[in-house]
Amino acid sequence: MSFRRSAAIAALLFAAACVPKPQPPLGPRPLPAPTPVPTPTPPPANALSVGVTRGPASLAISDEQAARALTAFRLSCPSLLRRSDPSGIAADWSPVCERARTETDARAFFATGFEAAQVGEGAATVTGYYEPEIAASHEPQPGYAPVYRMPDDVVEQQMPVCPPQADPLAPPADPATCPLKKQRGRIVDGQFQPYLDRTEIEEGALAGRGLELAWAVDPVALFFLQIQGSGRLRFPDGSVMRIGYAGQNGYDYTGIGALMKQRGLLAPGQTSMQGIVAWLHEHPEEGKAIMRENRSYVFFREITGPGPIGAMGLPVAPRGTVAADPRFTPLGAPVFLDLDNSDAKGLWVAQDTGGAIKGPNRFDTFWGAGDEAARIAGGMFARGRAWLLLPLGTIDRLLAQGGPVAGAPARR
Repeated sequence: MSFRRSAAIAALLFAAACVPKPQPPLGPRPLPAPTPVPTPTPPPANALSVGVTRGPASLAISDEQAARALTAFRLSCPSLLRRSDPSGIAADWSPVCERARTETDARAFFATGFEAAQVGEGAATVTGYYEPEIAASHEPQPGYAPVYRMPDDVVEQQMPVCPPQADPLAPPADPATCPLKKQRGRIVDGQFQPYLDRTEIEEGALAGRGLELAWAVDPVALFFLQIQGSGRLRFPDGSVMRIGYAGQNGYDYTGIGALMKQRGLLAPGQTSMQGIVAWLHEHPEEGKAIMRENRSYVFFREITGPGPIGAMGLPVAPRGTVAADPRFTPLGAPVFLDLDNSDAKGLWVAQDTGGAIKGPNRFDTFWGAGDEAARIAGGMFARGRAWLLLPLGTIDRLLAQGGPVAGAPARR
């Protein structure tokens, strides 16, 4: 962001300062009426609260997409069968999960076993993520950044979250009457407090506790590995450690790309992950400060066996898994994305979540590991429409229960 002001604006401000200002009349004056603060609209709770409409009768699913999705869907079925919310009870999913065990024609399976549904407006925003590999060391070196395990003093508690008061002069709300929300923090002198933020951790607040899995050679690379949620550490001897998400410090994720764009720090065409990384390396001190505006900090664990592991506790599938908001998309459900980016267009399975993946029709596509995955994921930003695939008969059940389900939406 530029903080310079033009000479013309300065002159205008100077001229305005020289004009005598009218004085208010003497004597008591009534206090101005407080400006009413609008009561915030509570966020939608689930897919039914934003509305579900019937989608198209058929979707252009390729054989390759269907095969990948069927493999992922088979892994996801046990989780779907444990669901009890109205958007996907076990009775809906049991027949297709049973059929998936022996199905040999993947495209026919999705074409004949499911019906498309639109959640809310259906307007999708899609990004990408991948499994990065970064250089690391078993020993600390100057300038290296520690890769931390989950500290044992991170606790979760249900804490009251009171909405802002509509009347600023009204007495504060009684916390005992406010809704509870799960929050991460720590106990200090018997009191629950927010956990250490990114700045405190990077300045050494966790040092000396034996939490280091390794040390990353490049702190910027570690920052983006935290955003991806999993990755690989390659050591000088050629050995590799695969690491995955173990937990987080409790702060909301802040995307630094949006901050940098708002401040005019990125040139046109530089807003991809690769462009942001280049800018951070070229401006190390400013870059460190901007990265610390994302107070969220991710902790890792070593992964052995297949990986990386998604939010369902299952390995995620390259070009097959999307991260979604589980309030609106049942984890394990197929999703068809009709997008302006042909790379991400097609059939996926929701098997993961993400700190920035919030709201209906917000998805993050997984591309695997390697240079091509990094290229596609780093530049992925697509818009279009999303269709949630539900087992045949689910929409009729919701209609019979009086749920907010409508007929086929108008095609746009």
